Amino acid sequence: MTILLIYIAIFVGAFFTINTIQKFKTKQVDFTSLKTVTFGDESAVISNRAASIISVLAIFMIWGAFTGSKLIPLHVPGPFIGDISFTYTATNSAGESDDARVDVVIYDSKAGKKEPKAEIEPGSGFAKNDSASIAAWRSGLIKVRRNDVGNGESGYKVVSIDGQSITPNSEIFIDNARIYMTAKGTLSLTPDKGWQMESLYLPPPEDVWSRLIKVADEGYKNFTLFEHLGWSLLRVVGGFLAGALVGIPLGYSMGLSGWFRGWFDPIVEFMRPVPPLALIPLVIIWFGIDEEGKIILLFLASLWIMTISSRAGVSGVTISKIHAAYSLGASKWQIMRHVIIPNSLPEIFTGARVAMGVCWGTVVAAELVAAQKGAGMMIINASKFQMTDLVILGIVLIGVIGYSIDILMRMSEKYLVPWKGK
Repeated sequence: MTILLIYIAIFVGAFFTINTIQKFKTKQVDFTSLKTVTFGDESAVISNRAASIISVLAIFMIWGAFTGSKLIPLHVPGPFIGDISFTYTATNSAGESDDARVDVVIYDSKAGKKEPKAEIEPGSGFAKNDSASIAAWRSGLIKVRRNDVGNGESGYKVVSIDGQSITPNSEIFIDNARIYMTAKGTLSLTPDKGWQMESLYLPPPEDVWSRLIKVADEGYKNFTLFEHLGWSLLRVVGGFLAGALVGIPLGYSMGLSGWFRGWFDPIVEFMRPVPPLALIPLVIIWFGIDEEGKIILLFLASLWIMTISSRAGVSGVTISKIHAAYSLGASKWQIMRHVIIPNSLPEIFTGARVAMGVCWGTVVAAELVAAQKGAGMMIINASKFQMTDLVILGIVLIGVIGYSIDILMRMSEKYLVPWKGK
């Protein structure tokens, strides 16, 4: 929630700052600026590059700030590292009370070695001083009673810590720590974890970069990084193209023929909401665990999207354009070629971009099927060994490749369908 609020604050601040700066600039004079109606017109909405740059930088800054990255100058409070001391009061079977001191060393687990606990004098009373060593982000049991004289007698118990009364199954808070007493009277100390995330859950950016350099140099599981990414890309493109080659003609048929629409509409609408992950067991049973099964799964992920987008593109053609073509003596083939296909291409390109994104999201699941190479296989295998930096690296690389493909598709759409939005 804290991260979300910070991100929203950055978004709002950047929005008003950039808008204020743009008001002082010279107004742009072009076709868009001369329009009287721009709201709801897609051609009038142009991506703000400054917003894109700030958005990426904001995510990177938040990532670094909440992981203690050395690349970021400002960090949110991290876990407490240092010394914690507290005094506990114990009573024995004779009804006597005595105080003893506990010194706890909280060390940084990233250092790679455990800090030894401090050596202390035991003291003269029946309650003896004690010490412990606990890693940051962790909790540890402090068995203070094991050193105390008479700890095995029925009347012995710890009754307070730093003057705060404590009983079994209760907790108190001291400076930089929480102390909980278990049902058996043992103390469990949890140092303050701060706001930063442990590298096990989210490593800093430099750790992910180091993993990229290492995997690019040494490879992973007998394959280079480029082989892993190449196989995933090959599977995605193969499944997407197969889905497009079947889905686009099927969508056109459903958009032009009532019989085709009536026949295939129940099948398409039934399969459309079924997630590709639910099909994995059937794909394994029917097609095995080789490459064929993975391509089939990605084919099914893109097929229904391409079918629906093609059908929508055909159905969305303005009837007045078709009437105009008929009045000029156009044949059905000419109407198909010069009216229906050009007007349906924008919807098909939109569906293609969505289908490609779904295929990239499915490739990880597809590579669950006994894959020896691939970005998804790399992510899944790394997660088993808690290699979070490699998991994040794989996710970032899949995102970068997917975004690059989307940019190429946008460029192709701009070149092949220049009339979109006009």
